[in-house]
Amino acid sequence: MEEKKVKQNAPYILDLEAGQHLWCACGQSTTDPICDLKTHKTLGFAPKRFELTEKKKVALCGCKQTKNPPYCDGTHAKL
Repeated sequence: MEEKKVKQNAPYILDLEAGQHLWCACGQSTTDPICDLKTHKTLGFAPKRFELTEKKKVALCGCKQTKNPPYCDGTHAKL
């Protein structure tokens, strides 16, 4: 299994609609931080499914090292 790629050393701040979303856990997705549903299959990482009950601004992890996926927990500040 390849290592997770640190795509950016900060969270992605996004306004997401209500519904299910897939967070890219590998950092290789062409649509990061949202999984592109193909890249991870060759790397051995599975995306993290999460659901929002309403439209919401979220901070999704960009470094892929969070202990609270898919949300940023500040781990990037320690890298």
